[in-house]
Amino acid sequence: MEEKLKILVVDDDRRMVKTICDILKVKGYEPSAAYSGEEAVAKVGEVSPDCVLMDVKMPGIDGVEALRLINERAPGLPVVLMSAYATAEQVSEAKSRGAYTVLTKPINIQLLLSFLALLRKEESILVVDDDPAFCKTIKDILESKGYLVETEMEAANVLRHMEQNYKLAVVLDLKIGAADGLDVLREIRGRYPSKPVVLVTGYGKEMTISLSKGEEIGAYACLYKPVEINGLIDIIEEVSRKKKQALLGEPFEGRPNSDR
Repeated sequence: MEEKLKILVVDDDRRMVKTICDILKVKGYEPSAAYSGEEAVAKVGEVSPDCVLMDVKMPGIDGVEALRLINERAPGLPVVLMSAYATAEQVSEAKSRGAYTVLTKPINIQLLLSFLALLRKEESILVVDDDPAFCKTIKDILESKGYLVETEMEAANVLRHMEQNYKLAVVLDLKIGAADGLDVLREIRGRYPSKPVVLVTGYGKEMTISLSKGEEIGAYACLYKPVEINGLIDIIEEVSRKKKQALLGEPFEGRPNSDR
């Protein structure tokens, strides 16, 4: 039986909390309630939620300050704030402190449920490279971080993988046997226009023109081999966060610069 996601709902309006918790329970989640920022911080330690939905304006410490304290206690925990009248400054501060977004009350429940559904979904990465050692190394490392990883060494099979299940991102070598990775990138772009693709190459500066073409086609990032693993993980985690934020109405934007 699939384990239920635990959602902490925080608001000093008890009727609001009850309404949201009732909806979440019906939809298969395990909600818990808190009625102040201080109680929210304490409950994060007690119930270890998978996500926090929290009002901005509350007596005592507000949602933005509670967010700061929650981040200290549980770094990386998704926190979505909500407010009927948050100022632009509050929204900006909340996002700078790590809030996924600030939803306007009354919140769009369907939008929230779509976001939570993605939290529940296994995040799968497709690694496309004709070097089995590279595929195994990346697979082992990403799986240790909790991702589901598929590998493929034949360019002709890439779209078949894409059709089988949800792919968070694709790590794609520029040379796959006799195939050109740019052609594969074009095929992915044609079928999945917004799918993040990270290009990699072991051919150094001689591939600079190809990498530039890859960026023009729409590659999310470009990396040289040997791939700096922490840099790749940062990119994957960045993509994961942006995908979730996009469901909450935030724009999905590419990286301002490649890592070349």
